Amino acid sequence: MPVTAKLSKALYDKLGHAVVDELVNWLNEVDATYRSDLRELNELNFGRFDAKLEQRTAQLEAKIEQRTAQLEAKIEQRAAQLEAKLETAIARLEGGLLARIGMAEGRLARLNLLFWIATLGTLIALLKF
Repeated sequence: MPVTAKLSKALYDKLGHAVVDELVNWLNEVDATYRSDLRELNELNFGRFDAKLEQRTAQLEAKIEQRTAQLEAKIEQRAAQLEAKLETAIARLEGGLLARIGMAEGRLARLNLLFWIATLGTLIALLKF
């Protein structure tokens, strides 16, 4: 939108209406040209900015993907280590539990044997009377 320039009455009186109107039109054309040039320059700068932004966004996405992959690898490694430790601990506990069950069975067998010996001894003593 062109800006209408108002010039002083003295300028109109010295140069005349035709010349001043021509000067105002020329100034408006120069203004429109500069505005157009500025708009084109802004569009070019925005295009370059947008391209750089896209490039940096792509780089950032690549870094995020890389770090995510590294983190997933670390998590998998730690999970495998924990699983191995857990399996070792379970095996140790199972071995200890089996040993205790074996000892309990042995004690029960001895007590059972002692019970039968005592019962047999009592039965023999009763039969002799």
